[in-house]
Amino acid sequence: MRLKKKKKKKPIPGLVDPNKRNPTSQNQRFGPKTTMSESKIIINMFVIVGLLSITGQSMRFELKSGHTKCISEDIKNNAMTIGKYSLINPNEGYPLPDNHKVTVKVTSPHGNSYHSGDNVESGNFAFTAAEAGDYSACFWAVEDKNAFTLTIDFEWKTGVAAKDWSKVAKKGQVDTMELELKKLYDTVSSIHEEMFYLREREEEMQQLNRQTNSRMAILSFFSLIVCVSVAGLQLWHLKTFFERKKLL
Repeated sequence: MRLKKKKKKKPIPGLVDPNKRNPTSQNQRFGPKTTMSESKIIINMFVIVGLLSITGQSMRFELKSGHTKCISEDIKNNAMTIGKYSLINPNEGYPLPDNHKVTVKVTSPHGNSYHSGDNVESGNFAFTAAEAGDYSACFWAVEDKNAFTLTIDFEWKTGVAAKDWSKVAKKGQVDTMELELKKLYDTVSSIHEEMFYLREREEEMQQLNRQTNSRMAILSFFSLIVCVSVAGLQLWHLKTFFERKKLL
């Protein structure tokens, strides 16, 4: 008997034997995924910092002569706040008239003055809040025979947004990543303090609700006693009246 020789299969060009894969190819394949995940984390962190760091308000409003407009901001205790304001000149290149000026006053919830300016075109203020509550910035335009309208640019920042991060970066000589981490840390700390502040306010409101409910219960009880007493007096009066008239 003749033994048939098995023919060796010729390898087809372009195909790779699955049993002889290069182990380094898997590392090369999974390597970019790790890099992409890290980049996504960094991008998400920057987005979170950008969204949470917007704790200030910048606005432009109009103020008529002889009128007053106040803007309030809820500021926590020991929180840093800065603000700046300026009049918009509609005629660039020409100075504003002498009567086109405003009087500005910034006060605390208890009426303490933190900033004041009389007949000014621009100004700024910065302070650390000594008490928690609504702080007000009031603008008043002088009254004139010829009515006019002023346009005011006003920017008010509190908390994390009030910090000058450019000075922090220069002073500490930190790179961009570390600076953003500091911003994120301060933002998270501010949110943490805000949560405790809201919890305290919630407890105060609950205590106020309990006191109101107890007072309403006492008032309802006394109202019921008064109504019953008045009804009894009416019955007694009617009974004596009919007995006097000999109707009963």
